[in-house]
Amino acid sequence: MTRVFVARMVGLPVLGPDGEHIGRVRDAVSAVSVGPRPPRVLGLVVGVGSRRRIFVPMLRITAIDAGAVTLSTGQVNLRPFAQRPNEVLVVGEMLDATVRVVDRQTEATVADVLMEHTRSRDWLITRLAVTERLGVLGRRGPVQVLPWAAVSGLSLAEEGQGTEQLMATFEDMRPADVARALLDLPTRRRYDVADSLDDERLADVIEELPGDEQRDLLRHLASERAADVLEAMDPDDAADLLADLPDPESEQLLGLMEPEDSQSVRRLLTYSADTAGGMMTPEPIVLAPDATVAEALARVRNPDITPALASMVFVCRPPSATPTGRYLGCVHSQRLLREAPFELVAGVLDAELTRLHPDAALTEVTRYFATYNLVCGPVIDENDHLLGAVTVDDVLDHLLPEDWRSQDPDPTTTGGLRVPESALPSTSKGGRRA
Repeated sequence: MTRVFVARMVGLPVLGPDGEHIGRVRDAVSAVSVGPRPPRVLGLVVGVGSRRRIFVPMLRITAIDAGAVTLSTGQVNLRPFAQRPNEVLVVGEMLDATVRVVDRQTEATVADVLMEHTRSRDWLITRLAVTERLGVLGRRGPVQVLPWAAVSGLSLAEEGQGTEQLMATFEDMRPADVARALLDLPTRRRYDVADSLDDERLADVIEELPGDEQRDLLRHLASERAADVLEAMDPDDAADLLADLPDPESEQLLGLMEPEDSQSVRRLLTYSADTAGGMMTPEPIVLAPDATVAEALARVRNPDITPALASMVFVCRPPSATPTGRYLGCVHSQRLLREAPFELVAGVLDAELTRLHPDAALTEVTRYFATYNLVCGPVIDENDHLLGAVTVDDVLDHLLPEDWRSQDPDPTTTGGLRVPESALPSTSKGGRRA
């Protein structure tokens, strides 16, 4: 089945691929809805034995029919299920909930929930079976199956939901998911959330927002806090944001930032946003030639460094801060894992990898990553100084349409965003500022 009412699943046996009995369905778990988008079903709560309940992700489920739910593997995590703040029990919390039919502004009760399998392999709650309350006596009308957006009362974006509840929901969510949720909130609620987040968390979320919303949130903050948030952002993201502000506003914020942070951002602002110099981060992993493989791996393990940036370390003469001394070469993280910890990184250098010039256009950078199968590449000036590193996520940001962050993947087609040729940015040289 590609569509199934959740209440009808309760009690169905859950089987492994060879027909072995694992347990029975007790509930379904969905993400908390923030706004009009249908929430995603995360998995099923399965009763194993007399009391134990475990969680089975939806990606493990290969078939749901009238007789059973079949899994792709008979191996399941037997850790007891524990509901997280950003999760909703469909049977336990949605069924019998009081909602409002938007068109008629009448109260109704949820009788069942329809989840649907999309082509992107996600299961979404697309419809609700509800019974309206009719007349002064509240008599229940016939069951109606309505689209998710036609009913209110189950979303955190609606009035009456406190900021504290939103914050609890956002606590375990990825910054990109929080940013998407913020887009569904009214402006006032969005500001409340921004005021409640700490600087580091807010910086991570702002980096994932479309440009207009980035500028709006930054202008909502007091100037001193806005500068603190910019310091916490990746320098290339901070430079992109400041480049879109009027010069006086940008200069004021740069002046409030710590000198070492503002200096990196100012340097990035001298390059066009769609060049290697404009896309690079000025804070890659830089080591001296006498550093050992063990030291390099310790730097790579830093959880604050993104996976793409951690895929490569760069070896340079002092100073190690960009722009560095003479660039000697790079070492891929996979190569580090194959070497003895006491070996020097200078002995395993890749000195032949083609380098990116800071003025290299987006098309050239894209071809570079495709040619060498890389997710990170060095940006070197004409004097052999390492200026920074471009990562593949920075390239994708510039290849996708400007409003890609506010778009939903189309569940009825490929489940992903299409990138029309007209959406590719121009490759003209020059500074960021008009």
